[in-house]
Amino acid sequence: MEYWRQCAMWLIGCNVLPANHRVTADSAQVFDLAQTLRDGVLLCQLLNNLKPQTINLKEINLRPQMSQFLCLKNIRTFLNSCCEVFGMKKNDLFDAFDLFDVRDFGKVMDTLSKLSYTAAAQQGGFKPFPTDQSLKDEDIYNNLADLIDENIPEDEDDLYAAVYGLDQEYAGGEIYEDLMKTEQQLPLKQVEVDVRSCCLSEIKQTEERYTETLESIEKYFLNPLKKFLSVAEIDNVFVNIPVSHAAVSLLLLSAIRYKQSVHSMQDLVKLHKSLMVDVQDSILNKNALNLHQIFIDYKERLLIYGIYCSRVEIAIAILDLICKEKEDVRLKLEECSKRANNGKFTLRDLLVVPMQRVLKYHLLLQELVKHTQDAADKNNLKTALDAMKDLAQYVNEVKRDNETLREIDQYQRSIENLNQPLLTFGRPKGDGEVRLVSNIDKRKQDRHIFLFDVAAVVCKRRGDNYEMKDILDLNLFKVTNNPTSDREGKKWCYGFYVTHQQGHTGFELFFKTRELKKKWLEQFEMAISNIHPEKANHNSHQFKMHTFEKISSCSNCRLFLRGIFNQGYLCLKCGLGAHKECLGRLGVCGRTENVYVRVLCLPGLPRMIVIKDYSGIPSPQCGPPLSIHAGDVIELMFADLQSSWWQGKNLATSKIGFFPSDAVRPYPCVPKPADYSAYLWFAGLMERYQAELELMDRDNSTYLVRHRSKELNEYAISIKFNDKVKHIKILTKDGCFYVAESRLFKTVLDLVEYYKEHSLKEGFSSLDTTLQVPYRELSNGNMPKAITKVCSVPVGGCSFVPPSFSPFWSVFSPRVVGVAVARYDFCSKDIQELTLQKGDIIRIYTKMPNGWWKGEVDGRVGWFPSTYVEEED
Repeated sequence: MEYWRQCAMWLIGCNVLPANHRVTADSAQVFDLAQTLRDGVLLCQLLNNLKPQTINLKEINLRPQMSQFLCLKNIRTFLNSCCEVFGMKKNDLFDAFDLFDVRDFGKVMDTLSKLSYTAAAQQGGFKPFPTDQSLKDEDIYNNLADLIDENIPEDEDDLYAAVYGLDQEYAGGEIYEDLMKTEQQLPLKQVEVDVRSCCLSEIKQTEERYTETLESIEKYFLNPLKKFLSVAEIDNVFVNIPVSHAAVSLLLLSAIRYKQSVHSMQDLVKLHKSLMVDVQDSILNKNALNLHQIFIDYKERLLIYGIYCSRVEIAIAILDLICKEKEDVRLKLEECSKRANNGKFTLRDLLVVPMQRVLKYHLLLQELVKHTQDAADKNNLKTALDAMKDLAQYVNEVKRDNETLREIDQYQRSIENLNQPLLTFGRPKGDGEVRLVSNIDKRKQDRHIFLFDVAAVVCKRRGDNYEMKDILDLNLFKVTNNPTSDREGKKWCYGFYVTHQQGHTGFELFFKTRELKKKWLEQFEMAISNIHPEKANHNSHQFKMHTFEKISSCSNCRLFLRGIFNQGYLCLKCGLGAHKECLGRLGVCGRTENVYVRVLCLPGLPRMIVIKDYSGIPSPQCGPPLSIHAGDVIELMFADLQSSWWQGKNLATSKIGFFPSDAVRPYPCVPKPADYSAYLWFAGLMERYQAELELMDRDNSTYLVRHRSKELNEYAISIKFNDKVKHIKILTKDGCFYVAESRLFKTVLDLVEYYKEHSLKEGFSSLDTTLQVPYRELSNGNMPKAITKVCSVPVGGCSFVPPSFSPFWSVFSPRVVGVAVARYDFCSKDIQELTLQKGDIIRIYTKMPNGWWKGEVDGRVGWFPSTYVEEED
């Protein structure tokens, strides 16, 4: 057997590669193995499989993506551990670049072979390699570097999930399920109401058991350990969040935001005791009619979990260290565990349960919504479900940003001559080698570039570290492709310009291959697009990318601005915050001087749509409450952007009063054009005379619906009746559509469906006909005529730095695991994210436990937040 195949089989035997990995295929090449190992992740996992706990996987970068810096760091961690733990000599090891650049993969396999023969490796029962004569064909390694350069595959999620579990960071699932077990068993045959009752019972019982678990942590662990641990150790282990922690850097900025929320484990217990009582009262005494409101009301109080989930891994690491150093603490913990649960679960086990619980609320509500039949109740529960989905996504993004901050810290410590914190530049987008030419001296220089949200740091490599040479503030630069530099077959000839907009020093960046240039160009363009979004000045606003110090919601969609830095955009004039995808949907900028929006001075009162019920509890301090229900339209009379209470008039009741500002969202003045191109009656943009030409030779009652204007917001019906073509304007009122004012419809589709069954004489006495034959439905059996899709979808992209969870490369063909419909627009801020428009149908390829899914729309593939879509059953 070939040498590289024996190496691959050894890795499979060590449970590092799955048995069905592509390296086992007859068509496999040594390149496949080299590519799989290139980021160092699986090598670190290998050492842990040979000897458990050799490497703390929390200290390496499990998903380094296209970061040369992070890949090399992983490889060096592996090499150091080979020496320190497995006793290998330095001259037995390959150099980190031998693997990353694949310049000597034979040496890499020699190192792995020697590792397989170490005593520590063989003690685990793993058979070393090679076990027989194997052919070492040096020629097959010669062109590997070229192959690596030319092939930059997509993410290999399936491989990494199979090996070490991408959901490892969400460890504790089995412990959670064990603790939350309910005694109720479902009979085989059940009517719908019983299933719903079981859903309610599960919500109540699991909240009770979770609260008991928190009380157990407090009673049996926290209180007894106060005598053995310092105050600082207690704070660290029990993920307390005292204000004193919020002193330095953006890493702790999030803690500042929570200083008026939960400060300690005791407060967490109080929070869930209160939630448990409210849930019990709702389900036992109120038939769960107010259950939706309970979850909506607790949404902001549960935001503390963003920090908890971010810091629980550190808490566990500190706990392990304390136990290692203090024998009395370790023994005390064993005693506490026996008292708490007969030793079944340790404190280490229990600390991960809160992370599991907060990410389960939306799943519990999702099941309840599915089995709720009453329309009003279902709508209310959907609002609560949206709130808990938004919470889960927020928690995940805060956790992800905290992981990103640790990554940034690694960069900071490796770059010399850097006199400012990298945190100010935002999230890292990628790093790698580049050849840089200044427009001043025209010399090509080998450099390493670190790209962030708002800046590119240009460095010179010095061994394992880097020396900062220049910082490019992307606010001041534009990027232009230079296709004339491309020379097929030559390396380092693929470039683009980074030009200073005020005429200062600019650069041309050259990359090793066409593919690398393409990815870097896309990433630079996306970074500049995020700094200067297309709709930044829409309706006289002045939006800039911004780090919100307080937890904030988007002024358009009311969903959280997620994460802990650069969460969204702030209007410098009026103070509104928004997601990138929502910038073009906000009304005219209403303030240039003070923080109040006096809407009474505007021509016509702006209107808001109610998204959740409010019945007067809690009561506003500023005036009488206004009862509102989801779907009501409110005329806004007074709004303070910093206040949680607004004043308005409910058009359904004509009453005036105060209501929670988060209970409404802006009412669309002009309905957003929907895409009806799949319907045989829809003609897209069509003039009156064109409609007459289409219908003149058709049967009576043949009809079409068309756009009347280029703005795509005005519709008309054209129908042949009594051998003449008639045209009917579809009018709008309060966001609804109608042809007869006495009957309003939420969508044009609803209107068409109604008049398929009911005569148009309701609005036009001389037009006694229904909509019978769509104009594209041909009677001769031919295929329906196609139309051009009228709603263009912004083109997304695919990036080499996804939302921080996908590995470096992939070879697996996409497998569709589900289909979803976009409920909100989503605008990508990274070139591997997928831009969505409301109503898009998404084929789902991958579901990550941290709230990001991968899917495809119209041939575009990328990542998107799962909370923005609704999966179809």
